[in-house]
Amino acid sequence: MTLEQELAGHVEPGGPGWILGLGAARVLKISVSDMHNNVYVLLCTATQERLLVDAADDAAHLLAVLDQDLPVKGDGRLAQILTTHQHWDHHRALAEVVGRTGARTLAGEADADALPVIPDVRLRHGDTVTVGELVLQVIGLRGHTPGSVALALQVPDRPTVLLTGDSLFPGGPGKTSTPDDFTSLMDDLETRVFDVYGDDAIVLPGHGANTVLGVERPHLAEWRARGW
Repeated sequence: MTLEQELAGHVEPGGPGWILGLGAARVLKISVSDMHNNVYVLLCTATQERLLVDAADDAAHLLAVLDQDLPVKGDGRLAQILTTHQHWDHHRALAEVVGRTGARTLAGEADADALPVIPDVRLRHGDTVTVGELVLQVIGLRGHTPGSVALALQVPDRPTVLLTGDSLFPGGPGKTSTPDDFTSLMDDLETRVFDVYGDDAIVLPGHGANTVLGVERPHLAEWRARGW
């Protein structure tokens, strides 16, 4: 397998996960549902605390993965669940996983009231999320939904990792409903993502394969011109 294929992080629903080791952090990616929703489990390797991003579907499978992936030290508790946006396919298992784990819930402020579990923490652009000793930046990306949020994980001497939900994919931004929403999303992507993070930043989206900002950056004007 080439490095490019390895970084693509291809996973199938119900199949084995893909792991990105970052020293102080580790990211596990799995896929669920016929919509190939990506679910991510972020682990702080120092404290063993975990954050789940998007309890999208198949609660039994997610809980089994969490149990099988218990760290070798510490309690390995699932401390938090973050929902990247309000669309139904990203939170079908949220209520059950919260009920079974007692995890604290987080979501973007403008999407919070549309979720089946009203979040404990309402996030805004510029906030931070702490997972053990890790501190992640919250990036508001308005357009796919009003309250879509992404997370930026920066570990010294490692590429930045961006968990972008449905706001950025290989080949372009997420789907929007109006020209104004598209402009809003592109503006946020350019000023809050592409202008801030380097070409080696790894993009972990809400569906499908990964990418890096350096692959996508040359196409920003093309995306603007096509309008999607």
